[in-house]
Amino acid sequence: MSKICNILTLTSTGCLPQRVHVTPRNQIIPRNHPKITAMATNGNYSRVEKYALVTGANKGIGLETVRQIASEGVTVVLTARDEKRGTDATCMLHNTGLTNVVFHQLDVLDPVSIESLAKFIKDRFGRLDILVNNAGASGVVVDEERLKALNIDPGTWLSRKAVNMVQQVIKTSYETAVECLNTNFYGVQRLTEALLPLLQLSPSGARIVNVSSLRGELCRIRGDDLRNELEDLETLNEEKLDSILKRFLKDLKENTLEAGGWSLMLPAYSISKATLNAYTRVLAKRHPNMLINCVHPGYVNTDINWHTGPMSVEEGAQGPVKCALLPDGGPTGCYFDQTEVASF
Repeated sequence: MSKICNILTLTSTGCLPQRVHVTPRNQIIPRNHPKITAMATNGNYSRVEKYALVTGANKGIGLETVRQIASEGVTVVLTARDEKRGTDATCMLHNTGLTNVVFHQLDVLDPVSIESLAKFIKDRFGRLDILVNNAGASGVVVDEERLKALNIDPGTWLSRKAVNMVQQVIKTSYETAVECLNTNFYGVQRLTEALLPLLQLSPSGARIVNVSSLRGELCRIRGDDLRNELEDLETLNEEKLDSILKRFLKDLKENTLEAGGWSLMLPAYSISKATLNAYTRVLAKRHPNMLINCVHPGYVNTDINWHTGPMSVEEGAQGPVKCALLPDGGPTGCYFDQTEVASF
């Protein structure tokens, strides 16, 4: 069954109708206002310069997302936990001619690091137009040699038939689960909230892109009650999502994941992405002047899936980049399966 929805009516996915912000004609905004930056030279003010930020961007989909967005003329802040890896990635892009990429260190688990980044963006650019939350953790410990020896094909991975095959080589501990949730959900939440004042200064409405996964799709959640909780947009809020994640950790500690209806394949990663999708809908509802979406980039050959995916990073970045560069009036509060709007 096709997962693509009608983005004109935006009803089958629960996407939110877009409200376009229009400055009143009689409102005069000075040219040095934070919303207005130096546009093209020679008196041409037809195009406002844009500023973007991508997390977890020293490699993989994040790095390629930076490259593709920067190639469109957007100034991009490339962030990474490791300063050397981040500066090396930035220098590599500079050597290809993309001098509109700048580096700043960021650890989404560290509030001080987030505060430092927010101050840097405010002082350097005065606002932010695009935020791509890409940094992620798998939530498991893997014996990569044994996993490689299993030689599981991509179709088996995607069809949910690999669950029993990988139980002996992919292990979820309480500690790895906590790190996963703190990175994939709470880290996104902390960073986004810190940057919202700067995103709200974007002239035509900011774009927020949360890089998700098919593991977070509602159809993959085993428990009916849990699925219904995450599907009910009317009652979704941060408090409910926090309660769900605490319940997950309790069941993990007590070894009752199956009875609780949680996913058994990458359980922490799966619920982190399911709640991230829900948080995307909450944010989009709260900020109708922005375009806020989540996107499954595809089964890409990256470190986070131990290079089991068949897709290239160039292909995988297309979905996040499309969401980052959506035209005014585009969909919001939606889930993209690569480059197409799909069902949550």
